[in-house]
Amino acid sequence: MSAEDGSVTLQFGDGEHTFRIAFGQWRELLESINKPRQEMGLEPIGPMGLLKAMLNGDAWPNDVREVIRLGLIGGGMKSDRALVLVKRYVEGRPYFTNISEARVILQTAMLGPPEDPAGKKSTPEADPAPEMKSASAPSTASALQ
Repeated sequence: MSAEDGSVTLQFGDGEHTFRIAFGQWRELLESINKPRQEMGLEPIGPMGLLKAMLNGDAWPNDVREVIRLGLIGGGMKSDRALVLVKRYVEGRPYFTNISEARVILQTAMLGPPEDPAGKKSTPEADPAPEMKSASAPSTASALQ
């Protein structure tokens, strides 16, 4: 379903598509969703605020549209093709039809794949080499942290 780079493959519209929100898409996404909020005198929201809105069903229709559009582009689709799919399968359908897909795209981009346990490293480099470990007691500063 997803990869370590924050991408996810989902059934959407006319078939399976890969979605990813990389650094460039994050910047464009936040600018796009916050512009109308700021024009209305509202506070801008960040990634966590957007995710909370998606989870609560309070995301704006444009938020859902932009997550899907930019996710398609970040997943490797050309922007003109992504726009065609979004017009057809997001703008042409009821609002709640796509909110679950947008939430999954956003969660995976923020948190990584769901099967990757948080805080666990899957590579052998996760544990320092034995020669790097100190046999002495931790310092007071590190013990307080």
